[in-house]
Amino acid sequence: MKVFGWTVLSLVFVDELLAMAAFGVWGWEHEPRWLLVWLLPVVAMFAWWLFASPKAARGGPVVRPVVKVIVFGLASLALLDAGHPGWALALLVFSVVVNGLAQIPAISRLPTDVLREDSARTR
Repeated sequence: MKVFGWTVLSLVFVDELLAMAAFGVWGWEHEPRWLLVWLLPVVAMFAWWLFASPKAARGGPVVRPVVKVIVFGLASLALLDAGHPGWALALLVFSVVVNGLAQIPAISRLPTDVLREDSARTR
């Protein structure tokens, strides 16, 4: 189960990167391209860091999942609006599946378990 769990958590990270790329794709399709292509992913990364990341300063049991739904939903809509409906659907389905799997308790506590094991070894 550990290998599967770490694979799922790795795919969650890939999903986050794909969402940021989707915002860049949307920015490339709109003016001012030179600004939006990098500004939108940076804004999305800042929102993720502040509210949705595992160590988010303002995250929580309600805020974190809501922000994740907003970010992945907007990333999918961005791809749809940029003229990539197949990729938009693929990103949306991928996001739902991997983030759903990451909620399985045995998977979601893997990083915490590793930290506990490491601190127990150093004692």
